[in-house]
Parts: sequence; structure tokens; C-alpha cells
Amino acid sequence: MDRVDAEAGRLDDFASYLRRWSLVVDGAPMTTHTSRLLPVRRDGALLMLKLSHAAEERYGGQLMLWWNGDGAVRVLDHDDEAMLMERAAGPRSLADMARSGEDDAASGTLCDVAGRLHAPRGSPEPEATPLELWFRDLPPAAARHGGVLVAATATARNLLDDPRDVRILHGDLHHGNVLDGGPRGFLAIDPKRLRGERAFDFANIFCNPDAAVALAPGRLARQAHMVAEAAGLDRSRLLRWILAYAGLSAAWHLAGDGDPALALAVAELAAAEIPVG
Repeated sequence: MDRVDAEAGRLDDFASYLRRWSLVVDGAPMTTHTSRLLPVRRDGALLMLKLSHAAEERYGGQLMLWWNGDGAVRVLDHDDEAMLMERAAGPRSLADMARSGEDDAASGTLCDVAGRLHAPRGSPEPEATPLELWFRDLPPAAARHGGVLVAATATARNLLDDPRDVRILHGDLHHGNVLDGGPRGFLAIDPKRLRGERAFDFANIFCNPDAAVALAPGRLARQAHMVAEAAGLDRSRLLRWILAYAGLSAAWHLAGDGDPALALAVAELAAAEIPVG
């Protein structure tokens, strides 16, 4: 099969939606581990068509509908397997900002977006996965691997037993999941749809955008001050959520034969910053 035929084959999966929703192809298809995406246009508007059979993608998509474009990309059409969303195609990248001396500005933007996502809505909250369930993989990893995962497990248990300021959460808020929406500002994509303490949604900032930034000397301590102030959080409690989340991330990497080194290092840094007593 030549390249043109292969490309046509990839577009066949989208054909029924292109007709149904009056869309024009505006780029090459893309594939992630859960979805297939196609840049499209309708009446000149830049849009993204997303197809997924993964339950977690459909679950998160319902949260996008509830947010209704406030802090997240807007969903224009959808069914059980597809979503048509506005395309955040602006030139700015939070990851690039963090790597090029604008780490505080990037984190501040993430805090601003989180604030919009966490704001009360006029409609009933959607059902969401309890944060307690999200952490079920951490204790077995701690029992098997020990080290800082033991502290992360104990810290997570204490936090989950005494939740504060419980909200609907994005669940995977980081530099790569908040995109430049041009005049609409930065907008979130790919939520996990959790329910739990608001501070959890800020923990992933400290494991991103990469090891060079996340593990730079003094970065975690400085950013913990900045994020706590910008988001109205208790810094000590934020540090505990960073430890818990980084431990969970490491547990997932270990279970999936990934590299847990970055997450483990962030967990160690967070643990060292937590005030004693």
C-alpha cells in the first residue's frame, strides 16, 4: 500500500463523522494510546475530531461537557465514541515557557486554569471517581518496593482520611494538558474526572514538564511557595499532596515497566520539604 492509500485508510475511520457534522479535513490524523484525532474545520472554525473506544476517555468527555468551555476546550458535538472540540492551536506552550525561564508564569497559568475548572457551576456535579479509588495502586507498590513509597502511602492515607475543600477535579493537570486557546486563553484537555481535595490537582505541576525542570535545584521549594500563594493553598498540605501524587505516579510506572526515576526523585524532594511536627 502506498502512502496515499495508507492515509486514505486512516481517514476512513472518521468518514461518517465528517459527513454527519459537515467537517473538512485540516491536517493529518494523529494517534495516542487511547484515541485517534483529526484536525478539521467547520465554517472556518478550527476544530479537533476525537475518536475513542476507551472508557476513561468517554468518562472524561462528560466532564468537558459539564465545564462547557469554562477553562477547558468546548465540546461542540459528541456521541458515545466521538467528540468534536474546539482546537486550541495558539503558539504558546507552557512546557516551553517552563524550560525557557518562565517557569513561574507557566505554573501561574496552570493555577489560573485550575481555578476556573474548580469554580462552582449552576448545574449538578457529574458523577466522578473518588480520589480514594485513584490511590489504590500505591499501597501494594510500597509493600513491594519500599523506600519513599512507604512515606507516600502513609501521607496519602492521612490526606484521604481528612479531605478538605472537595471538588470535581481534572485529575491530570500539567503543562501538556493545558493548551493555548488564542483569544480564549489557555484551556484544559484530557481530564480524568475525579472527585477529591482541590489541592491534589496542583501536584502534577511538580513532576512536569520534564526532569530537567522538575529536578532543578530549588525548583520544587520555590514553586511550592508560588503555587500555594496563587491557588490559595496551605503550602505544607500541598507538599504532602506532591509526595502522595509522585509516589502514585512512581507506582504506576513500576507496574507498567516504565521509568519511575523522576517521580521517585520528586517524592524525595517533597518529603524533604515537609515541615516536621
